[in-house]
Amino acid sequence: MRQRIRRARRSAGLAGLAAVALAVSTSASTGRFMAESPSPGGAGPVSLSRSTALSPCMIRGKLGVQMSEGVPTQPGYARSTGTVHALSLMVDFPDAPGRGSAHDRLAEFFPQTQAWFRTASYGKLDYRPEAPISHWLRMPKPFSAYGIERGAPFDPGYRDLVDDIVAKADPDVDFRDYDLVNILVTPNAGPSALDTVLSVTFAGNHEAPVADGVPISNASFVYSRQDDGSGSYAETGYRVLPHENGHTFGLPDLYTQDGGGAVGHWDIMSEDWGANNDMLGWHKWKLGWLGNDQVSCASASGTTEHTLSPLGRAGGTKLVFVPLTAKTGYAIEVRTHEGNDEAVCRPGVLVYKVDAGVDTGHGPITVEDATRNSGGCTRSPNVHAELSDAPFTPGQTFKDPRTGVRIKVTGADPNGDYRVLVTRK
Repeated sequence: MRQRIRRARRSAGLAGLAAVALAVSTSASTGRFMAESPSPGGAGPVSLSRSTALSPCMIRGKLGVQMSEGVPTQPGYARSTGTVHALSLMVDFPDAPGRGSAHDRLAEFFPQTQAWFRTASYGKLDYRPEAPISHWLRMPKPFSAYGIERGAPFDPGYRDLVDDIVAKADPDVDFRDYDLVNILVTPNAGPSALDTVLSVTFAGNHEAPVADGVPISNASFVYSRQDDGSGSYAETGYRVLPHENGHTFGLPDLYTQDGGGAVGHWDIMSEDWGANNDMLGWHKWKLGWLGNDQVSCASASGTTEHTLSPLGRAGGTKLVFVPLTAKTGYAIEVRTHEGNDEAVCRPGVLVYKVDAGVDTGHGPITVEDATRNSGGCTRSPNVHAELSDAPFTPGQTFKDPRTGVRIKVTGADPNGDYRVLVTRK
């Protein structure tokens, strides 16, 4: 029997925040079945061509790594470029009837999620949310009967829930028309997000129930509202959904049992609460939002010079990767207060290590902090403060004594481009 990783409740570990903010920082998780073969007809994220120049940088994890950071992403996930049809179904229960209209629940996530993906992908993902059923779908059993709690496996509770959802929706929905499914549960079902967050995604799930001849293999379930009481819910509450949908595209959780301390607010797969944030360039390459011509592979010995344009704007070279082994390397990119990066308080060159051999939720990516123990520069609530000033600025150098890799920021142009020197033995 295939096992899924049980996600530990995540904690932000942010000093000085109110208790209510710390409680809400336990965010969404992944419930995933691993499979040895792709699902029939699964589109999956874009397939990256293995060019000669980039081949050394296309790191891969071993078989069995859950949601590996390797490129290309394994088959079985929803495609992440072109037109993606996302089915949204609003669900309630006899013991938790929907409060307000189902349309109001849908409006908590759209059109914000659609706009977020458009900006993050530079228009390469045409995300189309569709809700052919405009009312609450009442389940035949009480919510309590499904046995759903944080860390619950797919069987039996979620399987029963999906079976019941399909039975209710099938007369009005042709599941063959959709690439992924969003189940927007009435927020009064289950505990408040201030206590624990139930939101979960089952992605690449080849044991999923079948509807209209296709498996419901990439499905996100969103429960209570992640409202920290700061008054920002109208702007930030939707962000749990692009995080969950990131899993349907094959991306792992970047938070760990210690919270967001590995990546901070530099990727929505790490922190999906508080101020807006983007995805790392490595993820954008995995998803096909960056072309191969926007990635430089620094695999040769010696020193190479690179000019990087900010990740938040379209065009230009966005990512330099320095491979260390067949499954690890350093990624280099420029982050500024542009695009989805609302919380950036120290623009500069972000350096982080990628390990394709580490499971989702166990730290596959680690950001290198240019200003360790500084306390950070952000004042935004629910943003990991310590890593907020992690980028390197002109004159600063990242050094890895163990591998001999040196990354020096030599300057920044008036238009926001940064120049870096990469040295490797």
